[in-house]
Amino acid sequence: MNGTAWNIGAMPQVQLPIFPAGTTHITQELAFEQRDGEVVYFNGHLPVFTHAAKDLGSFRLYTSQLILNGTASQGEIVRAFGVPLVTVKRSVKRLRQSGAEAFFRPAARRSGSKLTPERLAQCQGLLDQGQSVPQISEQSGVKRSTLHKAIDQGRLKQAVKKKALRKASGRRSRR
Repeated sequence: MNGTAWNIGAMPQVQLPIFPAGTTHITQELAFEQRDGEVVYFNGHLPVFTHAAKDLGSFRLYTSQLILNGTASQGEIVRAFGVPLVTVKRSVKRLRQSGAEAFFRPAARRSGSKLTPERLAQCQGLLDQGQSVPQISEQSGVKRSTLHKAIDQGRLKQAVKKKALRKASGRRSRR
């Protein structure tokens, strides 16, 4: 037989899902293994991607790519890695909306919305007048815990009360 006649009726070669020992299956074709602080992903017996075990950004990026490419389902990722479905959905949404770089930028820091510089000045003025934290909380709409936190961090200065000074020095007041 010549080469052409042989190939016409031949069946295409199917890659057997043979994985290295110790791997965990994601799908019939995909598996992963964690070794020496690295996670290695396999397609059959071939390694296709690797990242550090603690590299959450790379993990989320790669598993989201598997889902968006149709290589694995969200459920398969959840079962294989034991992660919450909502986390997988958020990662896929992040990849769709912002691309791969979204997994590697530092998280945006939120500034306090209640204690703006103006409100800090207002609360400091009330503290200077001798008002208590509960009174200031009611007037300003800022929670007591937020005011106490600002005092503890030194952003607000609370006047030391005479009673507290007397206790600290060991003297008692005369009545």
